[in-house]
Amino acid sequence: MGRGLALALGIAAFVGALHAPVARAAETPRASGAAVPATVPDFPVATDARLAGDAGQTRFVVDLTKTIEVRAFTLADPYRVIVDMPQVTFQLPAKTGERARGLVKAFRYGLVMPGGSRIVLDTTGPVRVERAFVLEPADGLPARLVLDLAAVDRATFLRAAAIDNRLPREPRRTETDAKPNGDPRPIIVVDPGHGGIDNGTRAPSGEEEKGIVLAFGLMLRDKLEQTGKYRVVMTRSDDRFIPLGERVRLARSREAALFISIHCDALARRDGGAEGATIYTLSETASDAEAGRLAEAENKADVIAGVDLSAEPDDIADILIDLAQRETKNYSNQFARTLAGELKAAAKLHKHPLKSAGFRVLTAPDVPSVLVELGYVSNKADLKQMLSDAWRAKAAESIVRAVDAFFQPRLAAPAGEAKAAGGAGVGAGGN
Repeated sequence: MGRGLALALGIAAFVGALHAPVARAAETPRASGAAVPATVPDFPVATDARLAGDAGQTRFVVDLTKTIEVRAFTLADPYRVIVDMPQVTFQLPAKTGERARGLVKAFRYGLVMPGGSRIVLDTTGPVRVERAFVLEPADGLPARLVLDLAAVDRATFLRAAAIDNRLPREPRRTETDAKPNGDPRPIIVVDPGHGGIDNGTRAPSGEEEKGIVLAFGLMLRDKLEQTGKYRVVMTRSDDRFIPLGERVRLARSREAALFISIHCDALARRDGGAEGATIYTLSETASDAEAGRLAEAENKADVIAGVDLSAEPDDIADILIDLAQRETKNYSNQFARTLAGELKAAAKLHKHPLKSAGFRVLTAPDVPSVLVELGYVSNKADLKQMLSDAWRAKAAESIVRAVDAFFQPRLAAPAGEAKAAGGAGVGAGGN
């Protein structure tokens, strides 16, 4: 796979009164598939957010229960403003951030790591952050985060972004821990997609992909561990955002023997109906238009969360170039076929259950990897099943059977033969 495709995959002065009731959404709870607890005493709470201004200058205000420190910076292509802050519990009205005003098309918010939250504002064009500060509570008013944006030309924007992006930032953390010593059991990485600021797709009734797949991933982890045959590593076990590249690096750093990414899909009403589970493996060329659409949507996760993909280290580009490692692809395809055979006893499969596309999260060259779409949240029957504990248990058990079948020849063989038979990253957890 060429470097060009790797890049393709990878991919304000005061305005109005500060307390003006602008662009306020209806006062209803925010729907979420992975709800934040109603009260988290240790963290500040964001209770409201609003925009004021026009296409030249825009102000963004967030009401908070206590003051915090913030850092704002900009990213291009697409243009957006990132506001990083300590962990905040967001209890904003439903649909907050979905209405455009002034320089802001929309904004999102969520947890990006333990102890860290983020707001991402999609802007109509290049902007400059003129001020970013937090006001102390006073005169009966809450603490307020204030962000002033002004429209600029692209050259000015790029100069400011280059300066901003050279400043140090808090390093990201994933659930990586030290390599276990002396344990020959294969490591399986379970990857619930999306999380934190990245909700994934959403059902018409409000359930979010990130919560559905997290619940399933945790159940799958438990059932795999109950066999006693495997060590299981989660890319996330709570509602946090993990960049796609870090999910890949986690699998490689742990010398994983198998990577299973869990997702669910949705189709717009105009695109017709679809139902059932689908299993994807990596390919430079999508097996059909739907696979290509889905891969393109999933690969935008890092852009949604404001990650600067240009800052990815060279090893990610090298991974993409080295994907021609035929052995790993063969093992991925073998597991996908086995999984389809087992899953059909527990779940309705898509009419074309085995597909391939350029999913960035499947790009480890030495770890067999599949992406499982459990079903369509846009399909009422699929959604009902995915929200059912009984269905999740049955489907997770079928995946465990597929894992057992995949590893059985290697687990049964002597250590030396297992290593030879396993090839790249398969066998006793090594590569």
